[in-house]
Amino acid sequence: MGSIAEIGDRVLGNVERVIVGKHHEVRLALVALLCRGHVLIEDVPGTGKTVLAKSIARSLGCSFRRIQFTPDLLPSDVTGLSIYNQKTQEFEFRPGPIMSQVVLADEINRATPKTQSALLECMDERQATIDGITHQMPDPFLVIATQNPIEYEGTFALPEAQLDRFMLRIRLGYPSMLDEIRVLDDQKVTHPLDDLAEVCSGDELRALQAAVREIYVDPGVSSYIVRLVANTRSHPDVYLGASPRGSIALYRASQALAGLLGRDYVIPDDVKALALPALRHRVILSPAAEIEGRQVDQIIQGLIDRVEAPR
Repeated sequence: MGSIAEIGDRVLGNVERVIVGKHHEVRLALVALLCRGHVLIEDVPGTGKTVLAKSIARSLGCSFRRIQFTPDLLPSDVTGLSIYNQKTQEFEFRPGPIMSQVVLADEINRATPKTQSALLECMDERQATIDGITHQMPDPFLVIATQNPIEYEGTFALPEAQLDRFMLRIRLGYPSMLDEIRVLDDQKVTHPLDDLAEVCSGDELRALQAAVREIYVDPGVSSYIVRLVANTRSHPDVYLGASPRGSIALYRASQALAGLLGRDYVIPDDVKALALPALRHRVILSPAAEIEGRQVDQIIQGLIDRVEAPR
């Protein structure tokens, strides 16, 4: 598994030339990429969500498209549409921006539910059916969606079915004062993103994605993942717990994290490190718990501390 760790460190170091002081968050994005998963980044404007997506795309040499979600955005604006060509007297398919390897769905919660639902098939089945014809997504395919947790006016909350499509939910947060000073110095003349080079080809990435699935997971660790997820469904403060898709996401993400750390096997600490980003968007608190001020992260952290891990 040295190749996974080696190339992962190369990509991580390249992205961190632009995204300063967010080592853990950048690694989580790479974990999702190696698992063929998607990432939801929730944070206030100006914390580097868009730049993170662009940095990953440039580091991998992948095609990149940005979709600005607005209330008047239509599903065809995302997936594409068929246009009648008067010369050939036939309909021609014009692919939308979703037909790209790395797609940034910026402020996804500003679009209407009808437009949001256009992403469901693309993200889960990696295909889009338009006018009865199925079009395959490119490989690799990664959706990085962002949303602002502060502004609620003019937004539409993501439904549970859509949230469940995201493998990880990440919060970047503000940089420290020293890191913010470094950001100012790095962008004094030019933006470091302008000089970012490709450090991993598409073929290398596909090989890494296949290698990640070969990382060994002990039956005891698999049982630990299932017990952890099952406890979210029976918790008294939880209205809706994580689905089996959450168990699969935590399983796959643990494999990728183990590979990035240079191991060919998963340990319980990998599961603990990924439980919050993998499960926080799949758990809905009960109304009573919300009134009492409980937080989903507190519930999940309590389960991590309580559920016995294999030794």
